[in-house]
Amino acid sequence: MNLIMTDKIVRLKEKMLSEPRYASIEQAKIITDAYKANETKPRIIQRALALKASLKKLEISAEPEELIVGNRTAGVRYGVVFPESGSTWVDKEFETLPTRPQDKFQIKEEDIFYFRKEIKPYWQGKSLEDVLRSRYGKEIDEIAKVVKINQKDHAQGHICPNCAEWLHKGPAAIRAEAEAKMRLTYGEKKDFYESVSIVMSGTQDFMVRYARLLTEMAEQESDEDKKSSMIHVSKICHKLSEQAPETFHEAVQSLWFLFVILHMESNASSFSPGRMDDYLWEYYERDLQKGVLDQQGALEILECLWLKFNQIIYLRNAHSAKFFAGFPIGFNIAIGGQDKDGNDFVNDLSFLLLKAQEHLGLPQPNLSVRLHEHTSDELLKQAIRVVAKGSGMPQFFNDNAVVPSMEKLGISKADARDYAIVGCVELTTQGNNLGWSDAAMFNFNKVLELTLNGGKCLITGEQLAEDYGDITTYQTFEELEAVFRRYLEEYMDKMIRACEEVEKAHIDLLPSPFLSAVIDNCMVKGTDVTAGGAHYNFSGIQMIQIANLADSMAAVKKLVFEEGKIGKQELLDALRSDFKGYEIQRTMLLNKSPKYGNDVDWVDELGAKWAEYFKNRLSHYTNYRGGKYHTGMYTVSAHVPMGENIGASPDGRRAGQPLADGGMSPVYGRDIAGPTAVLKSVSKLDKNLTTNGGLLNMKFLPEFFRTDTGIDKFAKFLRAFVDLEIPHIQFNVVRKEDLIAAKNDPEQYRSLTIRVAGYTAYFTELAGELQNEIIERTSYGDI
Repeated sequence: MNLIMTDKIVRLKEKMLSEPRYASIEQAKIITDAYKANETKPRIIQRALALKASLKKLEISAEPEELIVGNRTAGVRYGVVFPESGSTWVDKEFETLPTRPQDKFQIKEEDIFYFRKEIKPYWQGKSLEDVLRSRYGKEIDEIAKVVKINQKDHAQGHICPNCAEWLHKGPAAIRAEAEAKMRLTYGEKKDFYESVSIVMSGTQDFMVRYARLLTEMAEQESDEDKKSSMIHVSKICHKLSEQAPETFHEAVQSLWFLFVILHMESNASSFSPGRMDDYLWEYYERDLQKGVLDQQGALEILECLWLKFNQIIYLRNAHSAKFFAGFPIGFNIAIGGQDKDGNDFVNDLSFLLLKAQEHLGLPQPNLSVRLHEHTSDELLKQAIRVVAKGSGMPQFFNDNAVVPSMEKLGISKADARDYAIVGCVELTTQGNNLGWSDAAMFNFNKVLELTLNGGKCLITGEQLAEDYGDITTYQTFEELEAVFRRYLEEYMDKMIRACEEVEKAHIDLLPSPFLSAVIDNCMVKGTDVTAGGAHYNFSGIQMIQIANLADSMAAVKKLVFEEGKIGKQELLDALRSDFKGYEIQRTMLLNKSPKYGNDVDWVDELGAKWAEYFKNRLSHYTNYRGGKYHTGMYTVSAHVPMGENIGASPDGRRAGQPLADGGMSPVYGRDIAGPTAVLKSVSKLDKNLTTNGGLLNMKFLPEFFRTDTGIDKFAKFLRAFVDLEIPHIQFNVVRKEDLIAAKNDPEQYRSLTIRVAGYTAYFTELAGELQNEIIERTSYGDI
């Protein structure tokens, strides 16, 4: 494709990147006023009226050059304070937002004053955060060193709505459907349909407001090209308020309105567009046949959308920002793969979406390419060329691993073949699933620490769990494993009870009528998505971190129990002292026991064994919506703060150091047998362990991709990835020296992006500890 990035896109990108980032309380004001005016109404109606008020009253803006308009704030990349889900933490952290180590926001003094005078007092004890703390906060805190429970101060995201149905209907038709059903029912179902009608009415108003804004701007514009463009986009917005889209431009604009409003309703991360090259194809093909659109015009529209994906970010509390560093909002787009009949799926749009990423190199959307044994060389090699540009995208998913594992979970073959990705690497069906894929993170290595140290924290000395013995009391490695299993089970039971309380609170406090209207079965049942209205209802738990666990258990098994090269008390003393005075023992632990990632069967299988046990036991639980629990292996950036929470470990890691990145990745620096050995090790983790998503992170030097020979070798490497049935792989293509330079001189490297875990972020916006961990990851110069 001989396509260019137009001057319009260049100007819009520069404008966006130069905008300051603020925390905004504008929607918090509107929401609070709406609740005060409707205190006697059912919660779902209150939520609907608050969203409608926001859609009618929020300040809006547009740039004259924009072909796609809409945002949830007038400013670009603003973080939204959302009182329904959490305001107590905001009050505590307002002053530190501009100076905290990770994900900084500027804040206006008058906003802090208004928040504390009007907003915080009203929501005290009423927000999701406060209600959960009152109901179950003590129990959640008690397990926090082992289990991080998520979704405690924000609404549920990690969802792929039914984008195709949204485009075929539009808000007017959905509103009419809801009103027709409302007349035929009563009670809670009637409230549900009324709430859908309310939010769709607000959606229509929102679209009309943009139409009017653009008309007013056009009247003041002297440049005829800009004037004509604004009038055209204005007409599109007005049409979409009453009709379904017919053209490609209309469809893309409609799609963006869908995602803006999902974020306005829930202020959550990871609402994902899914397979855009599939459902947008009919609009693209029709316009091409009519001669009203060409590839260059379609690309410019898509690149305008790409820029919009980068204008919504998420304001997290300081603790969560360490686990989800770099504003990973999670607009995940999947291209390629199979169709519903199992045939290879690729078209012009697949390549246009790759071209948009090649041109812009921005952190969002999170672009994913689905591979299988019949993926064309053309798509595979073009994707590799885009990876070589260094933005960390696209990432790759393996249909040969993903589709059968989803079917085994109980998903139909057609839905499994049509899978998409939400957030980082979380797998989902499209348009019919509340996957709750970020329910909790379970720290295997803290459990091992308790097993070795009699239930005590190595860092604080606190007794976190029952004392069932320590490393000195176990006669065999099997006895150690038995205690490890006991702690694992106890914390799993406590985790499930906490997850149930979180779900109950979401049902009570954060019903989501707009989201429910674009998730299959909710409208049929008259049931909100939070209450089980979706066709599929899963909950996903992340297992963290198998690589460190395998390395630690292997070292204990080999050096302590089998060879006796390190005594039991000697090991315990070394761990308690963080290896001070025990450097020889640490060197042995690091170098005299093989490590995960080097194709050593017995080591790789140690980690796989415990992941299997966890997955199998978890499958016996049912979540509060009646769905299944399942497992994933990815960390976002949690490998850094979870590592800070663990003392010295038998793999030779010092107290507080990061765990392995990714989820299936080896510990950095320990994969000494090359990238192919890494693939072989990872392939020993059964694909059914990662139905909630698995992540393999690798780093290559840019020089590798400079020749056709390098591209061809890399394509063969990815073909091997497919054959080995590994679910996921992604790459950073960057020199260590460039990362060090960026850390030391951030202004000169403002646009440098890096793959953190399952997402891309601006490297200079990451906290120092995370930057250091990324710098130290193993780099490969060949395969």
